[in-house]
Amino acid sequence: MQAPVKIAVVGVGYLGRFHAEKLKKMKTAELVAVVDADPARAREIGQDLGVPSFADYHEVVDLVEAVTVVTPTVQHHAVAAAFLAAGKDVLCEKPLTATLEEADRLVELAEAGGRILQVGHLERFNPPVEEMVRRVKRPMFIEVNRIAPFKARATDVDVALDLMIHDLDIILALVGEEPAEIRAVGVPVLGRHADIVNARVEFPGGCVANLTASRLALKDERKMRVFQPDAYLSLDFKKRKLLVVSGVEYRPGSLPKVTADRPRFAKTDPLEEELKAFVDSVRTRRPPRVSGRDGRRALAAALAVQACVLEGQCKLEPVLAQSPRWVDARLPGEG
Repeated sequence: MQAPVKIAVVGVGYLGRFHAEKLKKMKTAELVAVVDADPARAREIGQDLGVPSFADYHEVVDLVEAVTVVTPTVQHHAVAAAFLAAGKDVLCEKPLTATLEEADRLVELAEAGGRILQVGHLERFNPPVEEMVRRVKRPMFIEVNRIAPFKARATDVDVALDLMIHDLDIILALVGEEPAEIRAVGVPVLGRHADIVNARVEFPGGCVANLTASRLALKDERKMRVFQPDAYLSLDFKKRKLLVVSGVEYRPGSLPKVTADRPRFAKTDPLEEELKAFVDSVRTRRPPRVSGRDGRRALAAALAVQACVLEGQCKLEPVLAQSPRWVDARLPGEG
């Protein structure tokens, strides 16, 4: 019988703690350490789970076969590169890195060393998403809304890299092409990074995607709608429901007839499934479902959205600095 994979979690903040807890219960993995730059935090989680704790990730390189990296984004490259260079497999939370240059370096390290590099795009392990990917053949228009109340985490990046990147990753998987053009607008409200963004992504094959992401909403809504020549698919991420409308029959003078399919899905924990898939890739050496190259593509799209937003903000600065100019919208002859 194959021995469990010796694994550590680097970064045991809000999400990293869940990584550690689920890996601790996994039969195919052995959680050998937790690491956090805050020694008190590392010690607390280590004591709760009964494993050694460290403040410096370099100290666990020789103890593990694999790691999950759940640090702030700006640290992803340094941490992941250290383990890949040492011949270890890595699951790195999204976004893969802060820059494309850093992402390219990690992909190169992984491929040169024959290492597994998986990126933590959690929604790919949501059963309705998996079913949608199977059913979508020729998407022509995609509409996405991902809005959520503000949470005091992930504020080191704008909402495109925090939330929209989930949907960009899925859309790239559905369309199977690199974007031909991206346009976007966004507004920073709570800090220096945009908290609400709308983007239009056009693909060479004709597909157009319209995405809105916000972390300023009073409710939590995550929905994606996909239209293709023979079907309409509506996905509710939060409720984990998928509606597939197809088989449209229409005769003049009567209402259209359609077939509506609502697949049922077993209750699963996407994070647990993601971690199981990573450990399985480490054990079998099969490519991960969300590879480093997949993560790099999603990052490139999100950074392009971010660049459009920043360009738009720069153009607006002179306008916003001016006193408001009111327009007389009365019709001729009105008092």
